[in-house]
Amino acid sequence: MGGARALLRRAAWKLNQRRDISSWLARWFPRTPAKSVVALKTPIKVELVAGKTYRWCVCGRSKKQPFCDGSHFFQRTGLSPLKFKAQETRTVMLCTCKATQKPPYCDGTHRSERVQKAEVGAPL
Repeated sequence: MGGARALLRRAAWKLNQRRDISSWLARWFPRTPAKSVVALKTPIKVELVAGKTYRWCVCGRSKKQPFCDGSHFFQRTGLSPLKFKAQETRTVMLCTCKATQKPPYCDGTHRSERVQKAEVGAPL
């Protein structure tokens, strides 16, 4: 009888441990990602260097716009930056409204009424 109880206790402990891990994971990595927020309502002109890899902020919460500073992780957004490599050295306009259809590049969406009416720091 004592062996069965020990086995049950061990099984209950393992189940509890799994719950603790899954609740921790859910807190840091939500299943439903947060929406991106409008960082700015105008694009930022940037000189990209050929061969260099960049991480464009997708969440809109970075203090180093248009690039990622890790805010998405610490604010538990469930979002990740867009990693891209510059094919050539050139000056480009990178999106900061986070509504572009051609990320990370600006496509003029920031001029739309929807973006212009939105508050900076608020989701669209």
